[in-house]
Amino acid sequence: MTADRDEESGKFTEQYSRETFLKAVNSLENATTAQVAEKVGCSYDLAYRRLKGLEEEEEVTRTEIGSSFVWS
Repeated sequence: MTADRDEESGKFTEQYSRETFLKAVNSLENATTAQVAEKVGCSYDLAYRRLKGLEEEEEVTRTEIGSSFVWS
């Protein structure tokens, strides 16, 4: 599968919107990175990067429980 690029900026378009990740976090009782990735239908790495970005924008918070992150 090839990703689409914006002709002006050259950046790839996002396949999953920020709202998709926010809805996934809100719909899960204990939203671990793996659960969010499964709900969205993306890789664990992509889910972590997007959730980390949302955390930096103060849209979600992260709690470390053992070796897992739980997002809310």
